[in-house]
Amino acid sequence: MDFREKLADLIIEKYDQFQREEILEIIEIPPQEDMGDLALPCFKFARTFRKAPNLIAEEISNNLAANDYFQEIKNMGPYVNFFINKELIARTVFTNLLKQGERYGSSTLGKDKNVIVEFSSPNIAKPFSIAHIRTTVIGHALRNIYKFLGFNTIAINHLGDYGTQFGKLIVAFKSWGDKETVEKDPIPELLKLYVKFHDLAEENPELEDEAREWFKKLEEGHQEAVELWQWFRDVSLQEFNRIYEMMGIDFDSYAGESFYSDKMDAVIDRLEEKGLLQDSEGAKIVDLEEYKMPPALIKKSDGSTLYITRDLAAAIYRKETYNFYKNIYVVGSQQNLHFQQMFQVLELMGFDWAKDCIHIPFGMVSLEDGTMSTRRGRVVFLEDVLNKAIEKTQEIIAEKNPSLPDKEKVAREVGIGAILFQELSHSRIKDYLFSWDTALSFEGETGPYVQYTHARANSVLDRANVRSFADILAINNEEDPVDLNQALEKGIDFSLLLEDEAYQVIKQIYSFPETILKAMERNEPFLVTRNIIELAQAFNKFYHEYPILVDDPELRKARLLLVLSTRTVIKIGLNLLGIEAPEKM
Repeated sequence: MDFREKLADLIIEKYDQFQREEILEIIEIPPQEDMGDLALPCFKFARTFRKAPNLIAEEISNNLAANDYFQEIKNMGPYVNFFINKELIARTVFTNLLKQGERYGSSTLGKDKNVIVEFSSPNIAKPFSIAHIRTTVIGHALRNIYKFLGFNTIAINHLGDYGTQFGKLIVAFKSWGDKETVEKDPIPELLKLYVKFHDLAEENPELEDEAREWFKKLEEGHQEAVELWQWFRDVSLQEFNRIYEMMGIDFDSYAGESFYSDKMDAVIDRLEEKGLLQDSEGAKIVDLEEYKMPPALIKKSDGSTLYITRDLAAAIYRKETYNFYKNIYVVGSQQNLHFQQMFQVLELMGFDWAKDCIHIPFGMVSLEDGTMSTRRGRVVFLEDVLNKAIEKTQEIIAEKNPSLPDKEKVAREVGIGAILFQELSHSRIKDYLFSWDTALSFEGETGPYVQYTHARANSVLDRANVRSFADILAINNEEDPVDLNQALEKGIDFSLLLEDEAYQVIKQIYSFPETILKAMERNEPFLVTRNIIELAQAFNKFYHEYPILVDDPELRKARLLLVLSTRTVIKIGLNLLGIEAPEKM
């Protein structure tokens, strides 16, 4: 039930001079809870009523009839404030949870619509560092959210497996590398070679020329270059997949930059047909001055291609292959200009679907003592972060609950969950300072806190021998309920859940479906994180104030219903974020 919609209906029923959409647009949520659940500002109506807004608010509040949806309506200055019927909102929440269970908040909104989410996309032969965690975790959460809302999602790992860096790596390996050494520990050894190349290239610039020559050979299909490149790719993917497995992430496609190497000529041909390509000192560009952007460099003077050429080919291929509704790129904000240029070039090429290509930027990750740099070897390996988080959790379990079943499994779920949750605890656009102390903290608004709340709710339900809504409705019920909805209506006294602490829990659960929708619309998983943190806080306050397993069977049923609903929604929220919900901690 959408109480905004009900409010708009009440107002236009009484005042037919207003449009429904007009009312819906201006309804607000008051800044303080004691001011109500919804508010209607009356400034906009001054001309129609020919009165001051505070007098209009007084008239509207007096004229709106008593109704089932709002238990109190009163004016506060130029606002009419509405207090939702608490018993009705409780009934609405629990009825929907009963119907949907662990699909609560899901929808068929995205039916028959394909959404591509490109995320993670590490560079082959380079470390999978903490710098990659943001794109990986944000992208995975977005994929889960879109999928939950009924979209057909295609997760693409657009591997950085092409470009001049491979010329550098080929030169480095041929000059100083050893195959057996690399195969024992691929990424760290390849990193050493890459760093050595850059150190020596500062003194010997001819190494850069040699690297460019080897990359050109790779583009031309030179046998040795291709074999080395394929080997670098294979050993890198083995390493990457181990880390993805730790985080519970998979992909539908690993088509990286190299996949489009034979599709770029068609892009260049179309650009020429459209009269968009211009010569610039031997290079090929698309002039974007009219759009207040620097020119898009399509082809270098030596004939080699660039990121934008391959990205144009990729976008066209994806439209032809998947006919996407949205083509989402989860890539750092430092690439804003690249995507603005790319989308503009697609539009100039005559592709009206360019508007469906969306860049989802996020802030940079830096270390406490400076910015990370692969070239300098200043890298924090993501696998090390995840393993240290697991070790830290194992220490806490050993200290606080040494008899916990499945200790290793729980340590992985909580340790990795702590790192992932932290990444999704802030708006994605903010820059992020990586700190070991913060990353491995298990206090405050953290993943382990929310996971522990889920485990606490589960423990209460275990003691009550309750695993489902049907179990609760069967308490003290002589007849087996055939219709659970009817049993809910007859079997639960919702007036027993109107204490403020219980109502705060219900309000958070009520807002959860809308939160998921907003997270999709804004491409901002942080909104889901925030919701389940606030739900966990509200539930823990209720848990400490009120006993659950009381003797009174009606009160016991009502409170167990609240516990089960909280557990269900926290689990859904954590899973949407790509995080496990342990049953015991």
